[in-house]
Amino acid sequence: MPETSPLDLPPGFAAVTLRESGDAFAHAKSIAAEQGAGTLVWVRRYDLLEFAVVLEPDEPLASARRAHFAAMNAIADALAAHCPPERQVEFRWPDSVLFDGGLVGGLRLGWPEDCAEDAVPDWLVTSIMLRTADLSHVETGLVPGAVSLTSEGFEMIETEALVGSFARHLMTHFDRWKERGFKSVALDFFTRLPPGKAGERRAIDGHGDLLVHAPLDRGEPTRTPLVPALVAAAWYDATQDAPKLQAMP
Repeated sequence: MPETSPLDLPPGFAAVTLRESGDAFAHAKSIAAEQGAGTLVWVRRYDLLEFAVVLEPDEPLASARRAHFAAMNAIADALAAHCPPERQVEFRWPDSVLFDGGLVGGLRLGWPEDCAEDAVPDWLVTSIMLRTADLSHVETGLVPGAVSLTSEGFEMIETEALVGSFARHLMTHFDRWKERGFKSVALDFFTRLPPGKAGERRAIDGHGDLLVHAPLDRGEPTRTPLVPALVAAAWYDATQDAPKLQAMP
């Protein structure tokens, strides 16, 4: 049951707040066609920061999915703006978010199931889930690769502020995309991926796939498709409806 939200969102966004048992990703997809762009669904959970945003792209689905990378950049910028000093936000391709070396959560992307790759979708939904609850109850050594925001110095009020900060940074990255082209979004994303081999060249193509050219190699690049990786959501534990408690490779 939606309830009043205390979130501070920029113009163009409208909050829908769910109780703790809600599912931001599923709910946003269910109302996306009716509510439209800028609808932000936020779940009041003590253990997770969970929210989703409805987007309305103006290009075919195959290329519109690249909005995922703008959202990844936006949540990283929001975390960096609010986190304690000297902490690092990193990515694992294409959707996992690491904070200070540990898995803290990730992003998912949804689209209409009946939309053809060459058709403009009525909506996209980008969904963010970050672990906030302290992991002090977990036996030391069992989950060395997992962290939570509160265990890394965030306060609960700061995690709520992250939602509004994400929305503002998302607008910034979309504006940058419009003014400078998608390459600027890709370059920001790559700055938070683990470094490649010396001389290796990386790019994201028009379908969102990762292309990697080996050093001095002028042939065809190695391609890692985006869609199967998004569907797999390697960071997400569906049985717990939470980020996995394990180290990322």
